[in-house]
Amino acid sequence: MEPLVVALVIASAFLHALWNAALKKQPDPEGASVAILAVAIAVAWAALPFAGGAVLPGLAGTGWSLAAGICEGGYFVTLALALRSAPLGTVYTVSRGGALAAVWPVSALWFAEAISGRAAMGAAGVGLGLVLVGVDRRDRASASGVLWAVACAGFIAGYTLFYKAALAAGAEPTAVFAIALAVALPVNLLRLGRGGVTRVQAALGVSPLVVMSAGVLCTASFLLFLAALARGGAGAAITLRNSSIVFTMVLAWLMGERPGPRQWVGTVAVVVGVVVLGWPCDGAGGLPPSPPRHA
Repeated sequence: MEPLVVALVIASAFLHALWNAALKKQPDPEGASVAILAVAIAVAWAALPFAGGAVLPGLAGTGWSLAAGICEGGYFVTLALALRSAPLGTVYTVSRGGALAAVWPVSALWFAEAISGRAAMGAAGVGLGLVLVGVDRRDRASASGVLWAVACAGFIAGYTLFYKAALAAGAEPTAVFAIALAVALPVNLLRLGRGGVTRVQAALGVSPLVVMSAGVLCTASFLLFLAALARGGAGAAITLRNSSIVFTMVLAWLMGERPGPRQWVGTVAVVVGVVVLGWPCDGAGGLPPSPPRHA
């Protein structure tokens, strides 16, 4: 992977871990997640005129962006439900690890992304680390929390692949994200049901600075990820983005969660896998860049 792509994804991972931790601390994660989403969509649309390129993508890019938006909506819903009844470390591990397992084979078939031996070793290290982090017996996650995290993994895999398809069709990253959020917001409001707007307003009123900051971080995180996704393979990008588990483990510890030795070993395995995957090479055996964009 190019050093720029590695830097973009790791920066995205750090910001993503920050806003997920902020969501975990909210008394009503479901209401707060929609409030964060509302802030994120405002930031994305405000940034659109300054992004460069076409303000709106073509037909194919728009279609894939809408599909990504449906998955974004499902992601926010299932993430909030999982965090309500399971620890941050467990939710992050199950959702990210599951998405990783799904994206690699699909991206290899869909986008013809070659998988080198070194890339496979790096991905295996990240996957092993995620499993170790997620199976600590001291985590008392409810069965429902884990199941919601599994569903969340499916939506993460979906939006990653659909975002990649939109970018491959020539869409500008900020426009793709703005369109996707425009779909995700009503999906999440409908999920809250009657009184949903009141819950969103209440969540914003309880911690306005935290919620607004989380919305900005959410937008920045996704835009950095999309910029990297436009330059590299989907499988490699989502694997490298799982370096966020390292940041998440530290944040979870600061929030009072006490990961066990097995989880810390898993965190080290993730770091090693990320280094193997992202270490610069001479151009042989690496993942190829994205397919050329089409007008």
